[in-house]
Amino acid sequence: MTASHNFETYQTEDFFDELFYPQGQPRPGSRLLVEKINSLPPGELKQRQEEIERALLRMGITFAVYGDRAGTEKIFPFDIVPRIIEPFEWGHIEAGLKQRIMALNLFLHDIYHDRQIVQAGILPRLLLEKARSYRKVCQGLNPPRGIWCHITGTDLVRHSDGAIYVLEDNLRCPSGVSYVLQNRMVMKRSFPHVFTASQIRPVTDYPSRLYETLVHLAPDHIPEPTIVVLTPGVYNSAYYEHSFLAQQMGVELVEGRDLVVKDGFVYMRMTDGFQRVDVIYRRIDDDFLDPLAFREDSMLGVPGLMDVYRRGRVALANAPGTGVADDKVIYAFVPDMIRFYLNEEPILPNVPTYVCDREEDRRYVIDHIGELVVKAANEAGGYGMLVGPHSTREQQREFVEKINENPRNYIAQPTLSLSRVPTMVDDHFEGRHVDLRPYVLYGKSVWVLPGGLTRVALRKGSLVVNSSQGGGSKDTWVVARSASEAQEVGREL
Repeated sequence: MTASHNFETYQTEDFFDELFYPQGQPRPGSRLLVEKINSLPPGELKQRQEEIERALLRMGITFAVYGDRAGTEKIFPFDIVPRIIEPFEWGHIEAGLKQRIMALNLFLHDIYHDRQIVQAGILPRLLLEKARSYRKVCQGLNPPRGIWCHITGTDLVRHSDGAIYVLEDNLRCPSGVSYVLQNRMVMKRSFPHVFTASQIRPVTDYPSRLYETLVHLAPDHIPEPTIVVLTPGVYNSAYYEHSFLAQQMGVELVEGRDLVVKDGFVYMRMTDGFQRVDVIYRRIDDDFLDPLAFREDSMLGVPGLMDVYRRGRVALANAPGTGVADDKVIYAFVPDMIRFYLNEEPILPNVPTYVCDREEDRRYVIDHIGELVVKAANEAGGYGMLVGPHSTREQQREFVEKINENPRNYIAQPTLSLSRVPTMVDDHFEGRHVDLRPYVLYGKSVWVLPGGLTRVALRKGSLVVNSSQGGGSKDTWVVARSASEAQEVGREL
C-alpha cells in the first residue's frame, strides 16, 4: 500500500514543536507548507524525498567519519520537512548573534593584549591559561582590521519553555554551511510555490558575502587580492565543503604543500612560477598551521606562515588563537563578556552551566551526575560527553573519576528538552530533536546568514544531532512575510 504522508495523526507530545502548536494547529509560518503536504497524493512526498536523496548523492555531498571502518565517506542524511522560523523570532536571534560576536572579538583582542577581563576578576587567569587552545604565540598579535573571528558558527537550541539558548560557539573552522546551500537548492525544486508564497529569505548569497569578508582583510593598496582556501586535504571530514566554497567563490583550493614563504611573503606554486597570496581562508586548526610556530611534526601547514602574518603581509581567517573561545569552560563566561565589553545584557542566554573547576559547582555535578549533561572542555562532534539520564551507573562512575582527576576539563549543564520538528519515519511523521547553527560573517560589518544548518537527531529519543553520531540535516526557512501576507500570495498562486 502506498504511504500517504500527512500531519493528521502527528503528535507534538510534550516537546516544543517548531511547526505546530501543542493543540496541533500549524504555526503561522508553517501553515502553507502543512496544507501543501497534506494535499499531496499518496506516495508523492516519499517520492520527493527520494529524488532529493538522489540529487544529493549526485552532488557528492559527503562527510568523513574518523575511525569508521565501513568507509571514509558517507552521504549526509537529509529530511524533507524543513524547520521554519518566524520573522520576529529571527530578528531576535540575529540581534543576539551580532552582540555575541562583537563581545567575543573584543575578548580575543583583550586576552592577547592587556587582559582587562582577568584584571577585573571576571575570568580567572588559570582558567584562561589552562585552555588547550590558548596560544601564547598569539600574544601581541594585531590581526587585519582588528577582526579575530571572521567566520563563526554558533549552535543554538530551544528548550521546552520556548526560549532560545546558545549551546556553544565555534570560532576555529566551523563547518556545515555547504549543506545549508545545497539543502536549499534541492528544497526549492520540491516546493517552489510554497517558497514563493512564504517569501523564504535566500541563503545563496553566502559565498559572495564570504568573498567580500575575505577581500576586506587585504590591505587597501591591493585592489584585487589573491585569496585561497587552505585545506588539510581529501581525508579531512569537511573536504567537500572546502572544495565547494572555493569553487563558489572562484578562488584556488590549496594544501600546505602548494604554499611557500619566501622573501617575507606567502606564495602559491603555479605551473608557470609563483603567485603572491594576500588572504588565506584556512580550514586547518592552529596546531597544524605552521610547524615553526605550533606543532613541529605538522606536514599540513606552511613553515614560516606565522612570521609573515605577524608582519601584516598576509591575512588569515579566522585569526590564530580564536579557538580559545570554543573552550566550553570559557563559554560559561560569555554573558559576563557581553556585560564587561559592551555594557549590555545578553540578548541570547547561555544554557545554565556548572564549571567543575569551581569546588561548589563540582560537588553539585558529582551529586547530580545522573541528571546532567557533562562535557569535556575541548571535545566536539558529540564525543567526550555524558548524557546523565541516558547513562549507566558505570559510565557515571567513570565520569566522576575524570572530573576529580581534571576538574578544569569539564562543565555540566541541565538536560534540556530540545525542540522537535516533524520528520519522515517510514509511512508517517514523528518528532525528532533539532538544534540550529547560524553562520556569522564579520567583515565591514557583522552579517548573519538567514537560518543556518538545522541538525536533526534521526534516532528516536536521541538528543545528539552530530553527523558523526547518526544525525542528519533539514533545510531552515526564515519567513520574510507575515502569515496573512503569505496566505494572500498563496491564494494568487
